[in-house]
Amino acid sequence: MAMRFRGFLPIIVDVETGGFNAKTDALLQIGATMVQMDNQGYLHKDKTYFYQVEPFKNANIEQAALDFTGIDPFHPLRGARTEDEVLKEFFQHVRQAVKESGCTRAVLVGHNAAFDHNFMMAAAERCDIKRNPFHPFSNFDTATLAGFVLGHTVLAKACSLAGIEFDNAAAHAADYDAERTAELFCLMVNRWKNLGGWDLAVRANKLQKND
Repeated sequence: MAMRFRGFLPIIVDVETGGFNAKTDALLQIGATMVQMDNQGYLHKDKTYFYQVEPFKNANIEQAALDFTGIDPFHPLRGARTEDEVLKEFFQHVRQAVKESGCTRAVLVGHNAAFDHNFMMAAAERCDIKRNPFHPFSNFDTATLAGFVLGHTVLAKACSLAGIEFDNAAAHAADYDAERTAELFCLMVNRWKNLGGWDLAVRANKLQKND
């Protein structure tokens, strides 16, 4: 894995929010799906983490955003936790995965990744978290990749074209969208490998020669 993405470990992240402004609008859900690489160099979806997040103090929440996601931020059974609690726990899982993979840092993978990345970075800044395992500005955008590989940028349509089951009724929950995005990312990376775009043995030999 460390050779495949320049030492970065892809972590697929989806967030649901109270609006579009990462600085002012509430972060309400985080879904994150890990990926693993097999001995042949193919990526596979692994475990998923899911967190309900309490809106930070004085956070803006747009009703239109709640109507879109169906989230009730203050429902007593939501089991939401503070941003600080959630991020510290989640980042610990990410750091452990980075270490186990032999990578040096995580890179956020998302569908329209800049949106998810901005909210994650803003939340980490609010919580004054110094050891953020994610790259501070790089990300992998599956919307761009899907437009190139499959000819469509909408997640549901791209999944359909790729033969990945997508339930529109379950969409816009962070864990569900993260898992579908992970499947799509793995499929596109693996297809490129099948086309000859990346060969594990060749890369390993080149690194050994350079050493």
